[in-house]
Amino acid sequence: MTIFVSSSVQVVSGNNCIRFAVSCDLCKKFDGDVYLTARNDDRCKEAVKLIEGEGLKITMSSTKVAVVSGGNKGIGLAIVRALCKKFDGDVYLTSRDSGRGQEGLKQIQSEGLGKVKYHQLDIDDVGSITKLKDDMLAGYGGIDVLINNAGIAYKVEDTAPFSEQAKVTVKTNFFGTLQASKILLPIIKPKGRVVNVSSMLSPMTLKKCSPDLQAVFRSGTITENQLIDKMNEFVQYAQEGTHQQHGYPDTSYGMSKIGVTVMSRIHARWLREQGKNDILLNACCPGWVRTDMAGPKAPKSPDEGAETPVYLALLPEGATEPHGQFVSDKKVQEW
Repeated sequence: MTIFVSSSVQVVSGNNCIRFAVSCDLCKKFDGDVYLTARNDDRCKEAVKLIEGEGLKITMSSTKVAVVSGGNKGIGLAIVRALCKKFDGDVYLTSRDSGRGQEGLKQIQSEGLGKVKYHQLDIDDVGSITKLKDDMLAGYGGIDVLINNAGIAYKVEDTAPFSEQAKVTVKTNFFGTLQASKILLPIIKPKGRVVNVSSMLSPMTLKKCSPDLQAVFRSGTITENQLIDKMNEFVQYAQEGTHQQHGYPDTSYGMSKIGVTVMSRIHARWLREQGKNDILLNACCPGWVRTDMAGPKAPKSPDEGAETPVYLALLPEGATEPHGQFVSDKKVQEW
């Protein structure tokens, strides 16, 4: 048997680690291997030395982990497939619906890619996101690669009122992604990578906004609260049918992806302010991809659509750029 213990409890007072009382007790009593996990490798090594200094046996778990939201189909499934081939660690396929997630898991496993695992994740549900966070901390000490891919889009022929489409689309694509990011960003490990899947419609929609709104969304000092206010403002005006009069374009999906791109710029700035200079965070456009969402006429296959997100997820250690950028076809695009 094997047991994992999260060392999210910090090492304190230099040579005292609260004894990791649980860890030490398990080392004495548990008939199996005990692994200690931590977000910071140096602190984990220090804790292991302290526990070993008491004549106890414990192993540091250094397995890396990547998490992909919305990974059960389309671009998300293709991202999972590519990471299973290229990423040196465990890859978690996550989905809102567990049944569909298990189907995606079986498909990847049937291709001989054995290091894929499954975890339920609904980005509209705080409890679901928190459960993922807790499990990643316990099993891996945090997350090495996070790809926020989950999202929704109404079909062109959908007859739902624009007011409804705006509310529902922005709720998941922007606010859901924001919620997941705020909960999971603090547990991204040093040298980690975060990729927010946006869309080519993001810069296209930006150009359709009024000059004043363009200036706000392009600002290098816009805050998260200011962005939230603008997203809520768009939804409110959409309910009233006056969004275009107030400078917002007639696309709920495009507006939601402006939110994702600008959020990425804000969070990248926050990482630097926190001194987390070895973590890289970017937004990207996978391109027009043949999926249920984009339709069969798109020129790219899902595997081709996964190339840019995976490129950003696997930026080499020591890289400092791109960071806080909007990337398409592996190239930084002007915002």
